[in-house]
Amino acid sequence: MTAPPTRRDRLREDALTQIKAVARQQLVASGPAGIHLRAIAREIGMTAPGLYRYFASLEELVAALIVDCYDEVIGEIEQARDALAAEDLAGRLLAVCRAFRWWSVRHPAEFQLIFGAPPPGYSERPEGPAQAAGARFGSVFLHIFAEIWVRRPFPVPDEADLDPRLLGQLQELTTIVDPRLPAGARYRFLACWVRLYGSVAMEVFGHMQWAVDEGSGFYETELRQLSELLGMSAEYRPPVSG
Repeated sequence: MTAPPTRRDRLREDALTQIKAVARQQLVASGPAGIHLRAIAREIGMTAPGLYRYFASLEELVAALIVDCYDEVIGEIEQARDALAAEDLAGRLLAVCRAFRWWSVRHPAEFQLIFGAPPPGYSERPEGPAQAAGARFGSVFLHIFAEIWVRRPFPVPDEADLDPRLLGQLQELTTIVDPRLPAGARYRFLACWVRLYGSVAMEVFGHMQWAVDEGSGFYETELRQLSELLGMSAEYRPPVSG
C-alpha cells in the first residue's frame, strides 16, 4: 500500500506545477528560446538557486515541458480514437489524424517545442523521458496502422523498388516499428506520416498561406488519399464538423 503524500511532497509538487506553468507561459509568448530560469524564479518569487532544487538545469525543465506537451496531445488523440469502436480501424485512424492536427493548430508554440527545432542549448537524451514520450505518441498511430495491415494487407512497394540505403534502414527499425510489418509496409507508414506531419507543420508555421488561408481542406484531402493508399477508401468518412 502506497503511503499518502506528505505535506513536503505536496509543496514540492505544487512548486513543480507552478514552475512548469510559468515556463509554458514563456513558451507561448516567446517560443522555445524564450524560456529562462531566472525569469521564472522572479515570476514565482523564488531565488534562482532555489529553483535549481526542482530543476537542475534549463535542459531538464525543457524536457519536462516536452513530456507534458506530449502527454497532452496523446490524451487528445487517444480520446478521439477511443470514441470509436475498436474494430473501426479506418475511423479510428482518421480520428487520430484529425485530432493531431486540431491540437497542433491550437498550440503552435507547443507544437514547435516537441516537433520543431530544439531550443538553444537543449540536447535530447536518447534514452530520456522526452524520447520515451515521443515514442508513446508515435505508437498510437503505428498500432492502428499495423492492425490495418495485419487484418487486410494493402498494396505496398516491393523491396526491389526501394532504394537499398532506405531498405537497410527500414529493416533495422526492429525496436520502433511493429515487427509484423514487412519493409514495404514500413515504408508506407513512414511515407504517410511524413505527408501528414508535413501538412500540419507547414500550416502551423505559416508556410501554406501563399496558397491556402487555412489548411483543413488540404489536410482532409491528404486523409482521403491516405485512405486510398491503405485500401480503405470505401470507409473514408468526412469529419462531422470543422
